[in-house]
Amino acid sequence: MDLNGKTILVTGGTGSFGSRFIDRLLAEHDPKAIRVYSRDELKQFEMQRRIGDDPRLRYLIGDIRDLPRLERATKGVDVIIHAAAMKQVPACEYNPFEAVQTNVLGAENIVSAALTNEVPIVLALSTDKAVNPVNLYGATKLCMEKIVVQGNAYAGDVASRFACVRYGNVVGSRGSVVPIFKAQAKTGKLTITDERMTRFWITLDGAVDFVLAALDSMGGGEIFIPKIPSMRVTDIADALAPDAEIEITGIRPGEKLHEVMITEDESRHSIEQAERFVILPEYASWPTVEHEGTTPPVGYRYSSDNNTEWLGVEDLREWADDVTAAV
Repeated sequence: MDLNGKTILVTGGTGSFGSRFIDRLLAEHDPKAIRVYSRDELKQFEMQRRIGDDPRLRYLIGDIRDLPRLERATKGVDVIIHAAAMKQVPACEYNPFEAVQTNVLGAENIVSAALTNEVPIVLALSTDKAVNPVNLYGATKLCMEKIVVQGNAYAGDVASRFACVRYGNVVGSRGSVVPIFKAQAKTGKLTITDERMTRFWITLDGAVDFVLAALDSMGGGEIFIPKIPSMRVTDIADALAPDAEIEITGIRPGEKLHEVMITEDESRHSIEQAERFVILPEYASWPTVEHEGTTPPVGYRYSSDNNTEWLGVEDLREWADDVTAAV
């Protein structure tokens, strides 16, 4: 999608993804304006100080729970990238309705504001935690996906189209294992919940690339899933602190041994392409686009333990060294 001359709203614009996405937009494209929508004035101030006075940036204080504010923020917008969320699993468990208000009702507000202002393109960020969720964070992101996909049905004669991307753990994002292990390495002891654990891994720039690619091909109602490598948590520990003592603490509440990005049921209405999967909407009452690809085998399940691509210790060291601290 040609983003030159477009007005783009990024919710959660001061978060890990939002910051990197905005940096890339400014460096590689020439948007008319980027509206940075978030509720933390300090992070906005720090972003403005880091980037400088770029006339294309607009800093909007606001919460996605606030529909009137979103309606004002989305007026005249061409593209919405919805990255705002409560994503820390313990915080969501301890404050369940706060997570619902942000991740579920906030998603509904995004859809409503986009339809009111006839925003052509809305792309929302999801997570592998939304698949067969075992914690509230995952459950709210599953609801978010359903709301965004079915937003196309509410559009009617409005030209707005909605889709999602779903990917795994982001290297270097706030709360990810890399900065945690790097900090623990200084003490000589790393804590691992279970040595059998595996995870999908993607870099921030990889996530940005994937979102940009999804914008190019979305027609409305798709969930795009990248083909990304898996890693063993013990390998990342060896990569970052090979001489550290390992303490096994046990799986935390709401945590899985392995993550899943496509279930057996979802694979029935998915297609596989060279670098990604596309889950097609099951109940599309709106015009859709045709995506070329092959149908996964019957019963196919894309999980972090049955992946065909793995990162070894040396790969993980290289990835970790390339990751800068999240803004």
